[in-house]
Amino acid sequence: MQKIEYQKGNSLWKDARQRLFRNRAAMAALIFLLFMVSACFVLPLFPCIDNPNTTDLNNIAAPCSWQHPFGTDQLGRDLLARVLYGGRISLLVGIVATVVALIIGLVYGLISGYIGGRTDALMMRTVDVLFALPFIVLVIVFSLSIEEPVQELTESIIATTGWSRESIAPILGLVPLFIAIGALGWLTLARIVRTQTLEIKALEYVQAARSLGLGHLRILFRHIAPNILGTVVVYTTLAVPGIMLTESTLSFIGLGVKAPNSSWGTLIKEGADRMEVTPELLIFPALFFCLTLLALNFLGDGLRDAIDPKSAKD
Repeated sequence: MQKIEYQKGNSLWKDARQRLFRNRAAMAALIFLLFMVSACFVLPLFPCIDNPNTTDLNNIAAPCSWQHPFGTDQLGRDLLARVLYGGRISLLVGIVATVVALIIGLVYGLISGYIGGRTDALMMRTVDVLFALPFIVLVIVFSLSIEEPVQELTESIIATTGWSRESIAPILGLVPLFIAIGALGWLTLARIVRTQTLEIKALEYVQAARSLGLGHLRILFRHIAPNILGTVVVYTTLAVPGIMLTESTLSFIGLGVKAPNSSWGTLIKEGADRMEVTPELLIFPALFFCLTLLALNFLGDGLRDAIDPKSAKD
């Protein structure tokens, strides 16, 4: 009797991973992003990278050299160190604010779509009202309103732990920016999650779960939420560039990262003010910033095509 061999099937996520690995543009973007994160967070730990805030008035606006590969700025500070430390802040703002927006938008959209009816209508009209307000203005107002409590928290932490102000002030000073951008950047995700929830809750397996007497929270977070995870992942990779651009805009107009610390946005602003005299002050941070945003968009497109092949362009 001939033995029948069965071929083991692949899971949805395994198929998506294989499609992603075959996408050369997405893989190149992923490798570049890993390199950029390593350069910004690991390379400054080595002694070969100078302190980004150390001034050298005898070496102002120096050209590119072995000692200063990107040259120095108008205060003699090493531009390579400032670009790497600025990238650390820009990436942190993009990632942390995206996580805040992801949590709020996911929970809000799930609840709105699952409950439906008047509650859904009220929650979505609230989103519409917030959409009608100018986003940048809201971020500025919200950031300024919570800036004083964060400063008080910083002083309390310094007094309690004895840590130096230089070690924690730069990070805690970004908390208002994290909260402001993340707390107001969830609106689009909430709409996407709500639409997906409305479609999924009408499917047979959700109806079967209800007939078995499962609780609403279990149905919501065990049966509906995992099936919109792919859409959420794709949106997240595409939202990080937008949030980084928002942070750069705020820093460009002087409402983001405070001096002497820097982000790519503040470096671009400083370079734009002196582009006719020292164009490298603008070229290097703008190049790092643009390449990172381009890589994030390529990775987001690759994830979208891998998770949902129907949306692929070819």
